[in-house]
Amino acid sequence: MKFQSIVLVFLFSIFSVSKSNAQNHELGKVTIAELQEKLNPKDTTAPATILFKKGKTFLTYNKDNGFSANNVYEFRIKIYKKEGLSWANQKVRFYIGYENLNEDRLDFSDAVTYNLENGKIVKTKLDNQGIFTKNINKYWSEKIITLPNVKEGSIIEYKYVLRSENIVKLPDFQIQYDIPVNYFEYKTEIPEMYIYKPILIGRQTIDTDSKLINAGQSFENEHNQTSRLSYRQINAIFSGKDIPALTDEPYVNNPDNYRGSIQHELERIRYVDQPDKDYTVTWEGVATTIFKDERFGKELNERTFLLEDVKRLLANVEAPADRLDIIFKFVQNKMNWDETRGCYTDKGVIKAYKDQTGNVAEINFILINMLKIAGIDANPVLVSTIENGVPVYPTRAGFNYVIAAAEIDGKQILLDATHKFTATNILPLNVLNWKGRLIKKDGASQEINLEPVTASREMSNLMVKIEANGKMEGKGRIQRTDYEAYNFRIHNADKNEENYLEKFEEQLGGSKISNYTIENKKTNLSGPVLETFTFASDNQSEIIGGKIFINPLLFFTRTKNPFNQENRQMAVYFGYPTVERFGINLEIPEGYIIESLPASIRISSESKEIVFSLNISSEGNKIQILSTKEINSSIFAADAYKGLKELFQKMIASQNEKIILKKI
Repeated sequence: MKFQSIVLVFLFSIFSVSKSNAQNHELGKVTIAELQEKLNPKDTTAPATILFKKGKTFLTYNKDNGFSANNVYEFRIKIYKKEGLSWANQKVRFYIGYENLNEDRLDFSDAVTYNLENGKIVKTKLDNQGIFTKNINKYWSEKIITLPNVKEGSIIEYKYVLRSENIVKLPDFQIQYDIPVNYFEYKTEIPEMYIYKPILIGRQTIDTDSKLINAGQSFENEHNQTSRLSYRQINAIFSGKDIPALTDEPYVNNPDNYRGSIQHELERIRYVDQPDKDYTVTWEGVATTIFKDERFGKELNERTFLLEDVKRLLANVEAPADRLDIIFKFVQNKMNWDETRGCYTDKGVIKAYKDQTGNVAEINFILINMLKIAGIDANPVLVSTIENGVPVYPTRAGFNYVIAAAEIDGKQILLDATHKFTATNILPLNVLNWKGRLIKKDGASQEINLEPVTASREMSNLMVKIEANGKMEGKGRIQRTDYEAYNFRIHNADKNEENYLEKFEEQLGGSKISNYTIENKKTNLSGPVLETFTFASDNQSEIIGGKIFINPLLFFTRTKNPFNQENRQMAVYFGYPTVERFGINLEIPEGYIIESLPASIRISSESKEIVFSLNISSEGNKIQILSTKEINSSIFAADAYKGLKELFQKMIASQNEKIILKKI
């Protein structure tokens, strides 16, 4: 399934013309009617609403830095409920990590809270004590404001200006939030020599209008004289209304992949008296640029310091697969991740190896360099993690992570040694994000599918004996493979057995567990996690009128459909293909016979991407139950939601049909 069918991306011409429904929204013009409003009439559940958001981007010129971008934003927000009070705290990040540009600058102003008191509008202005600046890391800072006197019924307004010398990528103009937006308007005023590609992310309908005008600006030249720069300018406006909240939905990778926004990236600069400067880039171009950086390509050639350790590790080991396995486990165990992501090294692979601590690039570059010394073809793969979103067009900022790819006998193996429970072709879950890009030394690159092809399995088997009073005793075995095993390890490996069993007993409907064993919890990470146990339960059956009623899947029965919303905005994300299998053998009590069994069933989606079957049979005093659910795709478009919801509802209904036993 192609990603474009999931995240809807519209490209539209800057010269497309339609009438905008721009309204007169100005800061300071709050009305009594707005303050009296108790609920959003179109979304009565909303804790708050953005009454309007306005933005404007325009370029200014000076002789030292050329053109810079000025981005002005204005908000008016209505607070309806206690849950909406958090909107009084606003945080905006700005970039400070440029190499050749001055830091971005961000300033708040016109921050006011409005309340209705005794029929009159009362204003409370933000003072300087309510503004804070926080450094996030060496690349980003954050400015925070906390508006005063905010309560249920308040309206807040604020404005901020973001100034940046980076005109290659304008800030995204977000049009969809976790609360509704009644109206938005975004204006751009761009000199005609700068050609930007506008992109709309999301499913929202917007109005666009644009025109070409004569424009210019004055500036102080090198002789401290006032000069005039004249040019033609493209003025564009994007507007829309009644944008619904992007609400929480189950099984979502990154909501920001679907959140409505308007984006602009510079394609080319076109001066009359100079050749065009093309900024349009391909993924190949991005990969080449990254590789040429000394913190990337140069570090992949630092190998001398690793020679002795590789020689020692691989003494008498000839098979390439064995060599890879030994080196991977060595780096995974030796190195400790400092939890810094990125595509570039920080202190370099030599120092990281000595310190036994490094960032993502340093650890995986060490892995790649050792594999190359061992005679294994290995290369870096650039990745955008789930939190970073899916890059829908080529940009260096689209990647924030790097893993390793090795090739043995024509088969590609993906590796990440930064995490302690990964294995060959088992990556951290947030790395399973659509596509990566493999880079080779000669500058060639190729797209790599990060989504697992092989289904991960969770297979449960029970042997159960039912007593005449409805109590049950039995033995259980649960085996998890690949990503199901990895998921289990990262959630449970550090828990002591007592705490884990307490939670496990709850998952098994309050059963009492004994004789518990587990294999491969922290070792043999390529192998399955295997749990065995005995259990006793007195709440997995009902006795009514002398008959025993039993759910065929016992405590594995699902009673609620996770997809209970009427409609869906975002794609359904399962993470990786799975097979869930339950094999249950029931021995019915002496003196009872089977009155009825649920009907066997097999259902599937139209494309067979989801298949569910439940087969029930009996022989003598034994009942055999086999249930299998296959999810053969990681992600399903929002358009497929209704069919998905119906299919899950049928699954749940079939699991909840009862086995009925009656006395002879």
